[in-house]
Amino acid sequence: MDKNKKKTKINKHILFLLIILASVFLFTSKVQAATIYPSPSSGSYNVGDNFSIGVFVSSADQAMNAVSGTLSFPADKLEVTSVSRNGSVVNLWVQEPSYFNNTGKVNFEGIVLNPGYSGSAGRVITVNFKTKGPGTANVIFSSGSILANDGQGTSILSGMGSASFAIDVPVSGPVAPDAETPAVTAGTLAGPQITSTTHPDPDSWYPVTIPEFNWDLPTGTTAARLLVGKKPQASPNVSYVPAIASKNLDAMDDGIWYFHVQLRNASGWGGVTHFRFQIDTQDPEYFNMEQVEEEDLTNPIRSFILDAKDATSGISHYVIQIDDNDAIEWQDDGEHTYRTPVLGPGKHTIIINALDKAGNFLTNVDDFVIEPLTAPTITDYSKELTNKDPFVIKGTSYLNSQVVIWLQREATEPQSYIVKTDEAGKFTFVAEEKLRDGIYQIWAEVIDERGARSEASQKYKVLVQPTKLWQIGNTTIGILSIIIPLIALISLLIFVMWFSWHRLSMLRVRVRREAGEAQLVLHKEFKSLKRRLSTHITSIEKTGKKRKLTKEEQRLVKQLKKELDLIEDKIEKEIVDIQKEVK
Repeated sequence: MDKNKKKTKINKHILFLLIILASVFLFTSKVQAATIYPSPSSGSYNVGDNFSIGVFVSSADQAMNAVSGTLSFPADKLEVTSVSRNGSVVNLWVQEPSYFNNTGKVNFEGIVLNPGYSGSAGRVITVNFKTKGPGTANVIFSSGSILANDGQGTSILSGMGSASFAIDVPVSGPVAPDAETPAVTAGTLAGPQITSTTHPDPDSWYPVTIPEFNWDLPTGTTAARLLVGKKPQASPNVSYVPAIASKNLDAMDDGIWYFHVQLRNASGWGGVTHFRFQIDTQDPEYFNMEQVEEEDLTNPIRSFILDAKDATSGISHYVIQIDDNDAIEWQDDGEHTYRTPVLGPGKHTIIINALDKAGNFLTNVDDFVIEPLTAPTITDYSKELTNKDPFVIKGTSYLNSQVVIWLQREATEPQSYIVKTDEAGKFTFVAEEKLRDGIYQIWAEVIDERGARSEASQKYKVLVQPTKLWQIGNTTIGILSIIIPLIALISLLIFVMWFSWHRLSMLRVRVRREAGEAQLVLHKEFKSLKRRLSTHITSIEKTGKKRKLTKEEQRLVKQLKKELDLIEDKIEKEIVDIQKEVK
């Protein structure tokens, strides 16, 4: 009995564990349940055919709000003629759909606004192809992404589909669909292959009125017959001898025409080739554009009814440019209604060209205004805080909308953050990282479920300072940064003063020594001079004993004695003054 209870208990634990594992597996499968795929996934076409494939998203178990991808195709076998957003579940394009035929890429990236999209076949874009070369054309996703509408951007992509198309060369025969080639007599030449530099594709329209045609002349060709007209099947009757290999026609009227060529050799006239060419030089007859009236002028998506007619080749597509954005190609799906992408508030200008299949067009222009939503109200925020405090902003706006919070530190680039309002229209933003020191400006904008935007709210200033301890440390460092250089400067001044005093003392010593030496030299030289002059004065006085000196001679002797005494006194005085100055 105990063993049975124990076994039962173990079985319950195992069962419980299996249930947990199954729940985890099911939950994981549910989260990772979104795919992106092209449709149709296969088909057969001839070279020169046009066909379309849709890019779809499947997210049946969980709502998604963002999808992006790169669709790759062989550039030697396919080329994109246009990409359409008609019927797309995406209503906010982060990157407008674009294509590059030289590398074989189609890129797109868009957002499905709240509540997102859930379903199995949500159209994202439509890609229109034209076949270029024979073979198998594989269309695959080289990259892709699907994010859940859970506020966290969770990836829910579980797979990416692909498509493969067979492209064949058309069955040989007359180019004109309704033309017939007469039976060829044995030994005669088959109908030549006709090419045209002005009208190369028989299924396309061209605005060129002077067609040019070329063909090869096989060996033995003796003559050629040509004809141009409205009948798809006709026998040429204008002969050229010798045979010609090209022909430039005179100016032709608009419409569908056929060019016929037949060659002859020694066995007779051969098969006939019928080449269709189509001319349209006139603009469409008319093009009317009417804006659909909006009751809510804040609606960021506007609709325009387009009505154009071209009797000759027919309307091919429209080229649309809004403001300074890149022009896009748009094809009418039969509803005749073009819907703009989500646009911001303000005045907008739309320019639309209606093109016929030959490239002729008419243009229409219209202006419209999208009113902004009411800006969010910031009710509370941290006006002053330290770089260690959390930064919080609170406010109110529209219910269940996205509020863009902007932070700008002084002259740096502003940073944006997105928060959602609750069912009461309130929102709270808490910065994930602490703010750096400085003065900030904050403001907010709102984006509702349609993608409509508001203008910026009032801007507020926020002061972020370091903590008290950090401020004390900074103050101390600031004081030391002043004191230390000041002490160094004073020390330098003291050294300079000491050095100057030392040099001056040495200079005084040298001057005193030089002054002493000068005094000795002057005394010596002056005594020598005085002795020589005294000798002359004595000689003059002796002369006076022999004869009486003239008055001039007496005056000269007396003046010399007096001046010698004065000079000696002055020299003594100057030397004494120099000695006083250098002490």
